[in-house]
Amino acid sequence: MKYRRYYSVRTGKNSAAAKYELPILLRLFNDLVKKFEGNGYFQEAFGYDCVDRGLVPGTFGGDIEAQIFRRLRKPNLWPVWKNFENYSEDDVFDLAEILFDNVSKPLEGDYHSWSDCGWHYYKFDQQEGREEFRTEINEILGDYKEGFSLSLNGEVVALADSGLEYLIEAEIPDQDVDNIKKRIDTAVRKFRRHRSSIEDRRDAVRDLADVLEFIRPKLKKVLTKTDESDLFNIANNFGIRHHNADQKTNYDPAIWLSWMFYFYLATIHAALRLIDKSERDRQDL
Repeated sequence: MKYRRYYSVRTGKNSAAAKYELPILLRLFNDLVKKFEGNGYFQEAFGYDCVDRGLVPGTFGGDIEAQIFRRLRKPNLWPVWKNFENYSEDDVFDLAEILFDNVSKPLEGDYHSWSDCGWHYYKFDQQEGREEFRTEINEILGDYKEGFSLSLNGEVVALADSGLEYLIEAEIPDQDVDNIKKRIDTAVRKFRRHRSSIEDRRDAVRDLADVLEFIRPKLKKVLTKTDESDLFNIANNFGIRHHNADQKTNYDPAIWLSWMFYFYLATIHAALRLIDKSERDRQDL
């Protein structure tokens, strides 16, 4: 069932409803993992216990705790129900990413009735399992502290600014993967990654400005010279792409880098669509 906000939260009358801290996150995370575990969503990767066959390992390996240590170099994380009260924020985010990689929706299986052993599944849908897990954990992460989410590729990132979420996941209207799509994806990850630094964010803005520079020859054909110049003046004059004495460097980076990031991301989307429309119009002539 999809989570919705009830009256006192929805209307802002509940003063305790804004955000919660780590202890509540830990309880909600444990409860979510138990739900998916109980419904068989981790059987393909983590296996299951059978009264007749004992431990039946999954694709992750027979010793889950050891495999998690191998990936994270952290002991005492598995099972969640046993250790969750001692988790740090980073532990929760690490496990959320590992669980995303290894969750899959059970489709077909057999019910083992002896001693009420339970369902043993043999057919799964990983994509659907990931989508369901991501949807539910994001309802938890979104209300934790300043807000986080599990991205489409399974990385915990800071929430996009309100009203700008669509920009982050909008399809890039260009087939140049290496010069455009991968560079935009890298910039988004740098900007939104957990505990990104000011320099990470400045790098992200610089990456987006470089994408605009790459498409500049085509952009000249659909923008006026003044508009084109204004786009690059922002990055050049605010100490993003070049370094010289005339640049503005006394701005508040926490505020202005966020504005520049979303400005450039929106501009790239608009520019690519203008270029695409212009090229299609020429083909129709």
